[in-house]
Amino acid sequence: MKEKEVNPHFEDFLFDWSYKTYFLVGGYGSSKSYHAALKIFLKLLSEKRTALVVREVYDTHRDSTFSLFSEIVEDLALSGLVKINSSPMQIKFPNGSKIIFRGMDKPEKLKSINNISIVWLEECSEIKYAGYKELLGRLRHPTLSLHMILTTNPVSKENWAYTHFFRDDIEERFILDDEELYQKRTIVIDNTYYHHSLADDNLFLPQSYIDQLDEMKSYDPDLYRIARKGQFGVNGKLVLPQLEEWNHEMVMNDINNMRKPLFKNGMDFGFVDSFNAVSRMCVDTEKEWLYVWDEYYTRGIDDPQIAKDLEKRGLKKVIIKGDNAEAKTIFYLQQKGFRIVPCYKLTRVENTKKIKRFKKIIISKNCPNHIRELKSLTLKIDPKTGKVIPGEFNIDPHTFSAIWYGLDDYEVTNMKGYNAKR
Repeated sequence: MKEKEVNPHFEDFLFDWSYKTYFLVGGYGSSKSYHAALKIFLKLLSEKRTALVVREVYDTHRDSTFSLFSEIVEDLALSGLVKINSSPMQIKFPNGSKIIFRGMDKPEKLKSINNISIVWLEECSEIKYAGYKELLGRLRHPTLSLHMILTTNPVSKENWAYTHFFRDDIEERFILDDEELYQKRTIVIDNTYYHHSLADDNLFLPQSYIDQLDEMKSYDPDLYRIARKGQFGVNGKLVLPQLEEWNHEMVMNDINNMRKPLFKNGMDFGFVDSFNAVSRMCVDTEKEWLYVWDEYYTRGIDDPQIAKDLEKRGLKKVIIKGDNAEAKTIFYLQQKGFRIVPCYKLTRVENTKKIKRFKKIIISKNCPNHIRELKSLTLKIDPKTGKVIPGEFNIDPHTFSAIWYGLDDYEVTNMKGYNAKR
């Protein structure tokens, strides 16, 4: 076997098998996928194991992971010993080890796999979270150590790859600050090895490629952050670029000093998969600024419990505009003495345009769910055309819906409707 030169930033990762999970995130051209493939190849060359390599779509293996392993076989001059089958894609080693390739688009192909001790998820952010958890169940062997390797470019912080390995505000889980990873480059948390890489870590890249990545900064800042800096964040066009987070004291000080404050309350309804959300707002009608100063956000509770919660929060005597599609819940709350009425039937596009007209949207830090949903809210892109889908977003923003309903009778340039008591 020929000697193989590797990038120094990956040397420790390449030969470390102390942990169950290896999570590699980085920018374009950092060589993370190549070194993940090389790591697996060297392990299977020295020990009899079966490794499973997974992508969301099976056919994408041929020009990516399968191609990488084929390149490694050639680079190490092992083509006479290691057998490469192209249909179906499989790599067999002289010691009985083998690498098999599967796609989550053909889940039935996973059921017949046994004694898998290594799983590699390439572009793991493209795989559904349920698929990742299913693959964890496929990782089993009676005697060998078990390892899961995940590689990805950074994506939105709403993606499961971020919420599972870094922080999930909904489930109130915190594992690691991604900014710390960008600084330290490699970190171990419990049984997970984190690795961050950039194009600069790939000593085999031509400078012209890095120069192309640098040019993105001037014409596509979002892609520059992903491709060049390898950092998670907001992917796409922000719906509310004028949004700011303020300390609660600052928000209330502004509200208390307004000459003509206009208070509004809106509510969106949910149950198991979606959330009940109340937005308590104040409009500065002179500045055309919108303040969100309080919130209610929960799920999985029935109408009587919602009524109790709202009453405890002082919402029984204020006017609330609710989702007109939930007539039954609105009627129940009215029977309990709440001043809640259905909103007008404006479209999602009309409501979005209205909220975007505010010169500034200020959210109290006491409203973490508003911040989480709205700060990274982006317009959905049609994958076929590459164009924005009007009124569609990257997530289902319950707090945004509550804002819509509460402001359904208000126009930025024409004040009308009720001034709800705070």
